[in-house]
Amino acid sequence: MAATAALSVAVAQPSAESPAHNHYFLLRWYFMRSGPQVDRTTKFLSGAYLPAAKRAGAKKMGFFSPVIGERSPFILAMAVYPSLSALESSDAGMAADKDFQGAVDAYDVIGDPAYVRIESELLRAFDGFPDLTAPPDDGKRAARVFEMRTYESPSEKAGRRKIKMFEDGEAGIFRRLGMAPVFFGKGMIGANLPSLTYMLSFDDLASRERLWKAFGADPEWQKLRAQPGLSDAEIVSNISNQMLRPLNFSEIR
Repeated sequence: MAATAALSVAVAQPSAESPAHNHYFLLRWYFMRSGPQVDRTTKFLSGAYLPAAKRAGAKKMGFFSPVIGERSPFILAMAVYPSLSALESSDAGMAADKDFQGAVDAYDVIGDPAYVRIESELLRAFDGFPDLTAPPDDGKRAARVFEMRTYESPSEKAGRRKIKMFEDGEAGIFRRLGMAPVFFGKGMIGANLPSLTYMLSFDDLASRERLWKAFGADPEWQKLRAQPGLSDAEIVSNISNQMLRPLNFSEIR
């Protein structure tokens, strides 16, 4: 599905603050009400959206359903682009793709919607983590569990401080403990800005519980969070998370 006009305008002119090496993550949630809507949307995303986005230049695609998450059922579609100009070119390519537009027409029926609402967010990768790191997949192992967390901040300055906290130490603790970060991104377009969003992968829910417990007790983390100006009360105003499982056609799994 082509990106909205507002998004096209926003990405038309990359700025000096958006160097090309920082990848961009386009997140799109399809919120649904019924099983038939889920089936139709799954078929559309796997059979039409994924191949069209790849033809148009998307670097990596992920598709997830909720294990735990508000407003279920939904499907989260994530596309990764190497630059804003690549995202804009992809949008134009999909708009000109006759096969894809035919699939859109069949899917998006007036009077018989396949979804309740579609919501989108655009993230820019952190300077310290400029690309997505997909977990290794040999095609044989069971699908992982993914946790996507969003931290809202009370101001832009506070948000920049939280990003620096991740880059200077917090993300390194994740990796040392085996929490396997997938991406870190600053919210560029979306609701409840300023915010950042990151994704972690786990073998299963039990390992997730064990690793978060280890993180909370980690001496390095305790020291980092105790530094003046880095407490949640100062730089984080809300935290939300979604527990996700990849659909069988997801490239990230």
